[in-house]
Amino acid sequence: MSLKVALACDHAGFGLRPQVLTQLADLGVEVLDLGACEYDAKDDYPDIGKRIATAIACKEADRGIMLCGTGVGAVIVANKFKGVYACLCHDPYTAAQGVINNDMNLLCIGSLTIGKAILGQVVQAYVTAQWGEIPRHAKRLEMIHELEDQNFAL
Repeated sequence: MSLKVALACDHAGFGLRPQVLTQLADLGVEVLDLGACEYDAKDDYPDIGKRIATAIACKEADRGIMLCGTGVGAVIVANKFKGVYACLCHDPYTAAQGVINNDMNLLCIGSLTIGKAILGQVVQAYVTAQWGEIPRHAKRLEMIHELEDQNFAL
């Protein structure tokens, strides 16, 4: 499976960016690097979240990873976009199951709440997991799509 993953971070997530970029390269994943490429203490996570969510919604990337302080704001912003399923994950099981069961396509990570060792496990679990298309999960995803159609305009 060829996978393209967008990566974005704000100032709070900037310190983890090199580790994630290296790991994605080691996993053979194509990366759409959406920055930040330099530290800017005045950047705002809604701007960064909009950038990565738009890339996923417009199919410029298959999945994404956003790094910010807690990850909570990133999730809130990203889930405002139709077709973007963002979740905050700090353990490998949740990161994998989010993809397998829920077709999660944006992993949000709080850089202030995760250790570097577990970060690598979370990223690997997310990147290597595949949507399972298990009938009961497919039915639930279709229900989500119906809600999107009722409540979102792209």
